[in-house]
Amino acid sequence: MTVNPVPSPLKVVLTDLNTAVVAAWRAAFADTPGIEIRKGSILDEDVDAWVSPTNSRGRMDGGVDAAVKRYLGAGIQLRVQRAIRDGFGGTLPVGSAVCVPSGAVKPKFLISTPTMETSAQNVSETLNVALACAAAFQAIHRQNDKEPGSIRSVALVGMGAQTGRVPARVCANLMWTGYTLFNDFCFEDDDDLRSTITAQLDDIENATGGRRVRIAPPRRGASRR
Repeated sequence: MTVNPVPSPLKVVLTDLNTAVVAAWRAAFADTPGIEIRKGSILDEDVDAWVSPTNSRGRMDGGVDAAVKRYLGAGIQLRVQRAIRDGFGGTLPVGSAVCVPSGAVKPKFLISTPTMETSAQNVSETLNVALACAAAFQAIHRQNDKEPGSIRSVALVGMGAQTGRVPARVCANLMWTGYTLFNDFCFEDDDDLRSTITAQLDDIENATGGRRVRIAPPRRGASRR
């Protein structure tokens, strides 16, 4: 894990059709610069990457995943599942993400990150949203390490707020946690990311009950880039 001041600003767009999610974002991110929040479809966002909440098998058969597959074509699911197979043996753990070429001009990349293991799973009493959001942003670090400047803008929806039944305020607070962690640190290992988040957000009721939590990484193993 590496302390990582982001070298260039990343444009982040939070967009959702759910009015409650949009309102919760406006409260959670009120003092966070560089964030655009609006009600609308992610399909309308002209950015370098879209983040799609998925399941561990990368089956794009519901929610935002299904809409993205209709927009980009069936080949996007094949690319996501190939990346999951090649990098994770066919099952993408919550707290990991894959970044694949979209095959389109807009967006250039699709980042898939599971908020649930199976389709339509209730994750309202879990930390999955924080893990998934943090993993998606870490995937941006890794893509930009591989191809500098390839992702300068990204759009995300309310993770877990629809199919996963996560309350809007909890969703917003946990997404804020994942985003601020991106600004501070680059994790080279997903297990390190997961253990760092779960150690500090081990009680879902206390962690998200009306307040945001900024993750502090363990001192051991941290080095400045």
